[in-house]
Amino acid sequence: MMSDEIIFESTITCPNCGFSKKEIMPTDTCLFFYECTSCGKLLKPKSGDCCVFCSYVSVKFPSVQF
Repeated sequence: MMSDEIIFESTITCPNCGFSKKEIMPTDTCLFFYECTSCGKLLKPKSGDCCVFCSYVSVKFPSVQF
């Protein structure tokens, strides 16, 4: 059975240092850049993704969860 509940919290993981942090995803816009709070690397979406929350998180951006 699938849930229709949208999840807004996700864990983003830096591909540079492996640091993970829980974040609340924005609901009204894509986030194109995210600075890792551990190593300072500026993350950008992977090719074909609209946002860092589609590229580096445990739960995809709310607009693509369904």
